[in-house]
Amino acid sequence: MSEMGLVVVGAAGRMGRTLIRIIHETNGVRVAGAIEREGSAVLGQDAGTLAGLPPLGIAVSDDPLTVFSRAEGVVDFTIPSATVGFAEIAAQARIVHVIGTTGLSADDEAAIDAAARHATIVKSGNMSLGVNLLASLVRQAARALDADFDIEIVEMHHRHKVDAPSGTALLLGQAAAEGRQILLADHSVRVRDGHTGPREPASIGFATLRGGSVAGDHSVLFAGEGETITLSHHASDRAIFARGAVKAALWASGRKPGRYSMADVLGLS
Repeated sequence: MSEMGLVVVGAAGRMGRTLIRIIHETNGVRVAGAIEREGSAVLGQDAGTLAGLPPLGIAVSDDPLTVFSRAEGVVDFTIPSATVGFAEIAAQARIVHVIGTTGLSADDEAAIDAAARHATIVKSGNMSLGVNLLASLVRQAARALDADFDIEIVEMHHRHKVDAPSGTALLLGQAAAEGRQILLADHSVRVRDGHTGPREPASIGFATLRGGSVAGDHSVLFAGEGETITLSHHASDRAIFARGAVKAALWASGRKPGRYSMADVLGLS
């Protein structure tokens, strides 16, 4: 069976370089292209050299339309506006699009749903296998523990992260809401400041910390009378997200167009 050709978009970023290395190291896939924005200083450089590998014979390009047409999939940890554009091109090429981008708006999500009519899209707020298992455990715990247990989500990331709460925190919040059979949008508490009064029943609280080089720490607390249950995940290396994304791409290869999640990839749906 031939290797699955994957394009890395945002190739010069920290995740982009990590993805190039992980794809190069993983059986069954190969680097088929590397994309950067128009005017980037790395255009024309070899993707392998960019990622600290031997040359791969793949030049960094700013022409996704051409590069996508020669590949079977694209892996994307960029920004919302770029991801929407890449989803449209992936739909035209009818290839796999793995999306780890966070901070997307409702309009962005609608555009991705539209692209999924022709592209096979796997999207998750976190591509880590461990985090997605954690989400499944959170859903079960929220279902098993009654409303006397308050739910709080605490997350910390590096100082450069631009969206808050993180996509992972929202993924965990959504899992908790599903376990409680409520809508997260109606029960989410993102900010507490000043004289807030007692905690609202059934609310799901978020606390956001930023600093240093933390790859990602997430904890979900179920706080009851006299006891607290904490479910946590600690990420020490961003390579875990790249490995999960590559696993998702291989899982999606040959599947019909549509929108899938990491829960589908792991058989947790």
